[in-house]
Amino acid sequence: MQKILFMPLLRMSSGHHQVADSIIETLKEEDREWKFEKIELLSYSLGFIETIVTSMYLKSIKLCPNSYSWLYRKVSFNDTYEKKRYFLYELIFLRFMERILKETNPDLIICTHVLPSYLLNRLKQKSTNSVPVFNVYTDFFVNQLWGLSNIDFHFAPTQEVKQFLCDQGVQDKKVIVTGIPVHPHYMKDDSHFKEKDRNPFTIIISGGSLGTGNIKELIKRIKPSGKIHYKVLCGENKKLFQFVQSISSPYITPLPYITCKEEMNALYSKASGIITKPGGVTISETLRKQLPIFIYSVLPGQEEINLHNLKNKELVFLLEPQEIENKILSYLTSQVWINHQRKQVQSYLTSIENNKLRDTFVKILTSI
Repeated sequence: MQKILFMPLLRMSSGHHQVADSIIETLKEEDREWKFEKIELLSYSLGFIETIVTSMYLKSIKLCPNSYSWLYRKVSFNDTYEKKRYFLYELIFLRFMERILKETNPDLIICTHVLPSYLLNRLKQKSTNSVPVFNVYTDFFVNQLWGLSNIDFHFAPTQEVKQFLCDQGVQDKKVIVTGIPVHPHYMKDDSHFKEKDRNPFTIIISGGSLGTGNIKELIKRIKPSGKIHYKVLCGENKKLFQFVQSISSPYITPLPYITCKEEMNALYSKASGIITKPGGVTISETLRKQLPIFIYSVLPGQEEINLHNLKNKELVFLLEPQEIENKILSYLTSQVWINHQRKQVQSYLTSIENNKLRDTFVKILTSI
């Protein structure tokens, strides 16, 4: 039985965990003897300090977003990949990574976060790890910390990311454009762009699993006319849920954290569009469902870079804070705009459809 080790970071429900879980569910559809294990490096290494790091991250993006954005770009992002050493990370975490490898003895490691990828790349450089390692990118760009040179396969979100990786010396045959992996339920073809009467339109408002992204401010600015029914995904944010409930509007409905993928897929299937942040996983789910995407709020750091890349491909529309409902209605009722969006989304999906995630993983896993 082959053991596949997944390595996200932080224990909070994030895109890194969602992508890992989606791959696991995808591979479970195969009738093969694979054992899956997921280890979060920070809590394994430093115990309760992981909780402190998570708390500091959430507070920094809320209280000092500009500083966090500057620091993220300084440390993690550059238009040209720089082969830097992060000696502090190596000093703290390399020995723990070696211990994990010894304890778990995996046949394959899948990294959905940059830090495990960097550390495993270093161990491969030192010839102390021979286990195949895959990078699965969870944003629409490459964070500078990702290990590249000794990683066995790279699963890229776009053709542009593949070109970027190849420009850094990664062999073309090692980069496979699969898009950011989503749960198998979201891969069903519901033909969202087919013409049908929606009265009223249904718009999902999403702040991710944590219910972040200035949703309260957005809701305060919406003046519902009855032509749009807003369904607010509050995630694990109970205060947000209570706030939306307190409005008592028949056109704004709060929804708690939805764990059932079938239920979430049904919500996508009945929606006319989504207002969300440019987080990699939510955007990828929505693109798969071929829904118009409106961006209202952006978290500092990776989401700012995601937004830049998504706007360049004309896959999302940035909402201004004035006359929000009128703007949405003007687009949803414009056949010219809908056709353009359909063309852009289809172009993106076509660029990744020839590299089915499950088929690709199965082919590689069976050759190991």
